[in-house]
Amino acid sequence: KLDVLFLTSPEAINWVSGYQCEWYQAQSPRVWPATSGIAVHVNHDKFILFDTEREAVLSRYCSVSKDSRVFPPDTMRDGTSFIVDELTADGWLPGTVGMEFWSYRPNRELSLRAEARFTAAGATVVDATQLVRDLRGVKSAAEMECIYEAARIADIGLTAAAEALRPGVMELEVYGAMVYAMACAGGENAAITQPVLSGKKSAAAHAMSSRRIMEAGDIVLVDCSGVVKRYHCNMARTFSLGEPDPDVLLQTQKSVESMKVIQDMIRPNLPVREFYETMKAFYEGQGIWQDRGYIGGYEMGIAFHPDWVGNFVYDVNSDVNIDALFVPGTVVNYENQFFLPHEAGLFFMIETMAFLKDEAKFLSKFPYDLGIIE
Repeated sequence: KLDVLFLTSPEAINWVSGYQCEWYQAQSPRVWPATSGIAVHVNHDKFILFDTEREAVLSRYCSVSKDSRVFPPDTMRDGTSFIVDELTADGWLPGTVGMEFWSYRPNRELSLRAEARFTAAGATVVDATQLVRDLRGVKSAAEMECIYEAARIADIGLTAAAEALRPGVMELEVYGAMVYAMACAGGENAAITQPVLSGKKSAAAHAMSSRRIMEAGDIVLVDCSGVVKRYHCNMARTFSLGEPDPDVLLQTQKSVESMKVIQDMIRPNLPVREFYETMKAFYEGQGIWQDRGYIGGYEMGIAFHPDWVGNFVYDVNSDVNIDALFVPGTVVNYENQFFLPHEAGLFFMIETMAFLKDEAKFLSKFPYDLGIIE
């Protein structure tokens, strides 16, 4: 029931047009506001890309836009009035305008400014965030090919990290080796800084790689995403620098066994409820449910800084989306996290799954077991 959709999130802009750049004015000076975006009308096949003159060349280079309109030079980056005037002149306003209220871009002040100007032009403004995210959540065959290639690149990153791991090196050195290897394979910059975390610090899965020198006996968490045409594929594995304590090794082996359960269960249109119930029962049977961290995952797809976490979330610890299905076209990661005995850290294993028309499958070829670095 929308007449116009005005897209402002980098992900949605890219999805429609291919547009991508390194700077979206996310936390910029107030005199350089983030007001660029794409307008789509229900009765027109074309879209209109609105951008600043500073990006006029970039929009021609990296988008398929056939109607790009540049803000007047005297407005700098605040194109809200220009956008409303242009859409009114084209007969696209008034009507019902959908905006992405849940996008960080633009910020609250600029979102309210844009909404006020649409309203002053006679439009009714509504939130269309979920509509856009739901549409982006079901991937086409062409999008799947990007994700498959991203999976191949993620495996290259994990392999490079494993080869760089040894006592006496910094977490940042391993991070650098991993990112370099993925870049050499054609992988793009990931939307989240990719952590290499060692020792007890590995229990803080959202920490950042640091100058910490790794030591013999450390548990090391490596989390990465391959990226192709901004499509992400997330993989993570855990390593031990030397032979681990037997209790630690046993805990990781029990966790890894879950992947066989999932492999036998996943299929197109798998009910999320069935997934939750099956996995909880398995972990309880293994005697490790009480040691769990996050068990679940989220949608993978187009992502820009600062986040690759997609809209669809499932969490075995809760009933979120419990009545949903893993429909064909869905791509999600699966996080298998368990705290280790003796405060050794966290066993942190991530795989990405693709649900297709006739099958569902894992995308990584890298082993799930605790990688022991001799």
